[in-house]
Amino acid sequence: MSIDHPANATPTPPAIVHLPASGAVDLCFVLLHGVGGDAASMAPLREALREQYPQAALVSLNGPEALTDGGQAWFDVQGLDADTLLQRLDAALPALVQRIQAWGQHFELSWERVALAGFSQGATMALEAVQAQDQLAGRVLAFSGGHARAPQHAPKEVSLHLLHGLADELVPYQPVVAMARTLVALGADVTADVLPEVGHALHPKLVARGMEQLRTFVPARVWRSAMEAAQAQKDQEEEQTQADGTKPQA
Repeated sequence: MSIDHPANATPTPPAIVHLPASGAVDLCFVLLHGVGGDAASMAPLREALREQYPQAALVSLNGPEALTDGGQAWFDVQGLDADTLLQRLDAALPALVQRIQAWGQHFELSWERVALAGFSQGATMALEAVQAQDQLAGRVLAFSGGHARAPQHAPKEVSLHLLHGLADELVPYQPVVAMARTLVALGADVTADVLPEVGHALHPKLVARGMEQLRTFVPARVWRSAMEAAQAQKDQEEEQTQADGTKPQA
């Protein structure tokens, strides 16, 4: 199935979609591949997500840019420098944001129930998308990629999980770690994992760590909600105690 539309006339389908075997969809993961990859190349992550979240819709998008050597990209990568990178990224983001929003609406899910997971250029697109658009997704898994520019604010109510290989020579881990520290200083909800003996790949160790973060990391917004509920309960009990203390004795 697809509600998506490709941005060019290539025969590449715009998305590969996997739905639960039965029952309603309760989450939507939108997967974004790297340069030269395609929706199918995200299969290792898709299978891990399907096992952990059987009621999730898994939407693997194809990038709109067809490469001459095969595969897709989210924007043209020929002749990139610092300026053209940002120009092409900014030009590509609105269409991606619309695609993500359309899938969330299709499954009638609130934005908090939508998550983005990207590899390499797809990770950059995911991170920049939640910077550019509030209430787009509740979580981001960024594998082997980072921001194209220094983040200027913490994406509101979004949990960011950065996963990288120590041996990644294409996208070194040091700038990603520095970016994580910047995000923490801005008040973002961030985890960062750098695993040894892992290069630039959607490696099984990175995927496993991503699944662990999804299982165990409690978003700050959930903590706040729980704390507010606990405080409200405490206030109610104190009011009741005071009311009981003012009752006349028999």
